[in-house]
Amino acid sequence: MKIAIIVAMSKELKLLLPLLQEPSVVVANNYEFHLGQLGSHEVIAVQCGIGKVNAAISTLTLIENFHPDMVINTGVAGGTGGGAKILDVVIADRISYHDCWCGPGTEWGEAAGCPRYFKPLTLADLIPDSEALSAHDKVKHGLIASGDIFVSRKEDIEHILSVFPDAIAVDMESGAIAQTCFIKNVPFFCIRVVSDTPGESDNISQYENFWEDAPQSTFHILHHIITSLK
Repeated sequence: MKIAIIVAMSKELKLLLPLLQEPSVVVANNYEFHLGQLGSHEVIAVQCGIGKVNAAISTLTLIENFHPDMVINTGVAGGTGGGAKILDVVIADRISYHDCWCGPGTEWGEAAGCPRYFKPLTLADLIPDSEALSAHDKVKHGLIASGDIFVSRKEDIEHILSVFPDAIAVDMESGAIAQTCFIKNVPFFCIRVVSDTPGESDNISQYENFWEDAPQSTFHILHHIITSLK
């Protein structure tokens, strides 16, 4: 299987690249695509950059140049206080935009021509016997709200939860990646680790100190998932 993995930041990419065997680099549309093997699968990894436009352009470039069988988005996310704590791993069961409204007749979060919620692959879709991993107390399943803002203020979280009360995490890329995959009809999976809780008094220090802790947890799980794929 040919699997594409998209991360936003260099710190995330540095955690991912050591997992690849026989690595090489291909440049397309000014993005560096890192090719290699992970288990029995061919992997293409790319750092898309922060935000929706970067995420959409890199995803489209990746799909049109490398034709992956599936796209995985991983990296960090902020928690909303709704059940996912720092270092919890969030597997998205839905993704929506928290900063999108296309006018009368549409719902908040619904991009033009798209559903309000993008439906990623689930863990059960990917690997058999996933019950133990799904039930792990550090693994959470739920809605990720995505948008072009680094969510750090209490009022930002309050607005997001007023629109999506069941959102358990926020990020800046997964919505655009999910939308691009939806348009191009490519299966998509999203797994993120919670780095901080926006709105708490020490939110920024939580985020900065997070990189000194153990964000490798998502990549350990990701490695397990990929090597378990048939």
